[in-house]
Amino acid sequence: MATVAVKSKQITVNPISGALGAEVSGVDLSRPMDDGTFAEIRKALLDHCVIFFRDQKLTPDQQKDFSRRFGHLNVHPFVGHVAGHPEIIPIIKEKDEKVNFGGGWHTDMSFLAEPPLGSVLYALETPTYGGDTLWANQYLAYEQLSAGMKKMLDGLVAVHTAGMQYGTESEASKNSAKRKSMETKATAEAETTIEHPVVRTHPETGRKGLYVNEAFTLKFKGMTKRESRPLLQFLFAHCVQEPFTCRFRWQPGSLAFWDNRCTQHYALNDYHGQRREMHRVTIDGDKPF
Repeated sequence: MATVAVKSKQITVNPISGALGAEVSGVDLSRPMDDGTFAEIRKALLDHCVIFFRDQKLTPDQQKDFSRRFGHLNVHPFVGHVAGHPEIIPIIKEKDEKVNFGGGWHTDMSFLAEPPLGSVLYALETPTYGGDTLWANQYLAYEQLSAGMKKMLDGLVAVHTAGMQYGTESEASKNSAKRKSMETKATAEAETTIEHPVVRTHPETGRKGLYVNEAFTLKFKGMTKRESRPLLQFLFAHCVQEPFTCRFRWQPGSLAFWDNRCTQHYALNDYHGQRREMHRVTIDGDKPF
């Protein structure tokens, strides 16, 4: 992974940490993009796992047009959308609210049979302080394991579900009910389970990374939740160690695009009394292997 700024034909890519993350400049995402610039942005994403753009001015349609270059856009089954734009989730925390959206380490929507390729998050209104987002590199999380642990995990399958976040009896759903600025749906359908390998191979880079997360991973296939808990708790903590992370300070007009196949992220909830509004577009992916 590059650790110094790299200027290509169209864009400049400046890493923000040694683990992952880079700021990309020299492109206006509101304008139609030629194939060469698109290819450079895609390479930056694959090289750095999450990329950031500053000072963008995007309409909902422009955000969708950029995101759609990378694949089909997802419609979230449990979260409401921007009026007229079912592919865009408004992520809002009002001044008087205490609970935020995404306030814990997770990989987006791993409860789907084909989880997202990535997400594109655009900042409309940000607090004067706080509200940063952290990302963790899951390639590094896998690579830093011992040979013995890698050998054991390579054969394991994990069970994922949306039930812990959107199930009718989940604590997360009860907390979400306190957040009036966003529409979330608690439903029995969220209890459905899906199985994914604990170690997945990235379909474009060929690199291996850990693929479990505390929000949606319930247990290991063939084991009880009690039996699974010790190893899962180790992995949840291991995956998000500080050396694997980067941190991004939002401003209005900032945009983050992360690769959901090799990262986890965490939206910090440290700006009580201030308003934050973002628009998220999610790009469909494929079945992990």
